[in-house]
Amino acid sequence: MRFLRRNADETAETTTEDAPAEVNPADPSRTPGKGRPTPKRREAEGKRRGPVPPPPRTQREALKRARGNKVSKEERRAAAAERRQRMMAGEDKYLLPRDRGPVKAYIRDVVDSRRNLMGLFMPLAILVFVALLVPMPAVQQYATLLTTFMLLAMIVEGFVLGRMVNRRVRLKFPNDTTRGLSIGWYSFIRASQLRRLRVPKPRVSPGDKV
Repeated sequence: MRFLRRNADETAETTTEDAPAEVNPADPSRTPGKGRPTPKRREAEGKRRGPVPPPPRTQREALKRARGNKVSKEERRAAAAERRQRMMAGEDKYLLPRDRGPVKAYIRDVVDSRRNLMGLFMPLAILVFVALLVPMPAVQQYATLLTTFMLLAMIVEGFVLGRMVNRRVRLKFPNDTTRGLSIGWYSFIRASQLRRLRVPKPRVSPGDKV
């Protein structure tokens, strides 16, 4: 019948199109065509390279990428020193995620403009350790009392500082959604560090108006 003949013709056409090109027996060294145009060099390199990776978020990630690219030790050291210098200068791009943003920069300025008792936490810990090594009960007793008094004073100061910084942040950044506990804790951690060891470095001096 007619429809059977039509199906047979379509099957033959499909088989002919799907069949691979045969090699000419007269010239066996000739390779058959690929059936598609050869891609340009720029397109091929773009496919091999893939999308551009995002910038590193931490110094460790940057070092891993540097090792993967087989960069020399001198170049890695120079890049690490430059990143460290820019991070200490407070450039937002090179800071850790916890330190980025105008709100965190403002908190650091408020804390750095004050002289905080909590900045003596590390020296106090060293003093207690040395006192425990002295074989004199009286020295150890006075050191324990001094440590207890200082710790209580630091806790009170940290609470007052956190409330003050929260109030100033809400006034300066009314649309900010950072939780008050996070602001208070960030202020406490900043204030409890020695001034010369703070990262990034303080931009203001004690007594400056922020």
